[in-house]
Amino acid sequence: MKKRNSLIQLLFLSSLLFACKKDKQSEPPPTPAEGSREQLTLDSIYLYAQQVYLWYDALPAYDVFNPRQYATGGNLLENYQRELYALTQLKINATTGEAFEYSGTPGHPKYSFITEESLDGGRQGTVDLNDKGDDLGIGLSANGNTDVRIRIVHPSSAAADAGLTRGMKVTALNGTPVTVNSGSFIESALAQATVSITIQRENGTTSTVNLTRKNYTTTAVLKTAILDAGAQKVGYIAYSRFSNYNVTKAALDQAFSQFVSAGVTALVVDLRYNGGGYTQTAEYMVNHIAPASLNGKVMYTEYFNTLLQNGQAPILKQQLYRNAAGETVMWNGHLATYADLDYSVTGNTFKFEDIGALNSVKQVVFIVSGSTASASELVINSLKPYLPVKLVGQTTYGKPVGFFGLRIDKYTVYLSNFSMKNADGFGDYFHGMDVDIPSSDDVTHDFGDPDEMCLMSALNYIEGHPAGRIGAIKPVVHMGPASFNGMIETRLKLH
Repeated sequence: MKKRNSLIQLLFLSSLLFACKKDKQSEPPPTPAEGSREQLTLDSIYLYAQQVYLWYDALPAYDVFNPRQYATGGNLLENYQRELYALTQLKINATTGEAFEYSGTPGHPKYSFITEESLDGGRQGTVDLNDKGDDLGIGLSANGNTDVRIRIVHPSSAAADAGLTRGMKVTALNGTPVTVNSGSFIESALAQATVSITIQRENGTTSTVNLTRKNYTTTAVLKTAILDAGAQKVGYIAYSRFSNYNVTKAALDQAFSQFVSAGVTALVVDLRYNGGGYTQTAEYMVNHIAPASLNGKVMYTEYFNTLLQNGQAPILKQQLYRNAAGETVMWNGHLATYADLDYSVTGNTFKFEDIGALNSVKQVVFIVSGSTASASELVINSLKPYLPVKLVGQTTYGKPVGFFGLRIDKYTVYLSNFSMKNADGFGDYFHGMDVDIPSSDDVTHDFGDPDEMCLMSALNYIEGHPAGRIGAIKPVVHMGPASFNGMIETRLKLH
């Protein structure tokens, strides 16, 4: 016999009550649904999307969409992902004629996703947003058919402990030669507990390094440097993800304190592999970069859907609100839920705060790529109305939306919940931000090396050459562990 699920019943009831508010002539509500755990979870995903999804207005009625058509047994998470994909392909971007969440990869929405773990544990990433790693700490890229290079090394990882750095040439893993066609093999090898990596030095000699996976605490600051560009003193920072604010604040403070002490007049912020993270941390970086004259001016605004803004998403009463310490909060005599939060435009407009002494910066150049997304793009977009910002590299990912997590059964669903716009009201970069100076991701050089193509182009521009350094764009194929991609808002306020 099928069992009732009280939570799902409540979800149906709240959804039906909302429907009645819109149309008092609605038919009497049917009895709460029954079904298998899989069917009820599919129902819940649909019902939440119906009220909190940014593009909820494109969703058809329950009986038309029929969430339970995805209950095909087998891998439950894959079934939920198929439903989520179908939900997210309904709202069409009139500019492109494609869904806002069209990714080019069948079955995978560009933004929304579902996971069995929280985002603190990452999304297909091996270093999480608390700067905790559990891997070998290395990623590779193919710079040509047979030229495989180390793309990134996470500080304090096994790879870092072994002295490996970005730019080193890798000829073999576990004794097997690697080329541009070795992507699957490389990803599998780097996911194991141990691996042997054969490195070819610039003088042609080779050596083999054995790595063992370990748990470690790292930092999102990959490299800082003080560089010269003609008469200008340039501060450089490579930042890999917008980690939890409390975890990464000290590292950011240290980096920008270094820039203040050096009296830098220009900044190069390297976000080429930064797929986003916490908006609070992104905002903190913006405040470090911005001059004191911007204090109190609008930085950006988060726009939730009309239902959320008008308090018409009763389904959120099923989601308990927790503070930064992860504790439940009492509010007006009851445990606070996400239905008690402020989704208004006014309540989600964020302004600049003067937090530092870096007031001498006249130019800011960002190094970006197709992996630059979400919170990284927010940093760039927030500064554009006020500073002469330039982009070097390749077109960014295009993710002007963010989310908060919804717990459904043992899963966390991240639906696109809000869009973001800067002080000029601009946020339409769904297909990425175009660069001012195209440049290749030069994986033959380390971060902060003035001979690295992107950094060289940035320094040339700062020195006074408007076109930077123009050359042929060489394709690079990334192989190895993926990084986080997304934008998380945890500062929603009770009202």
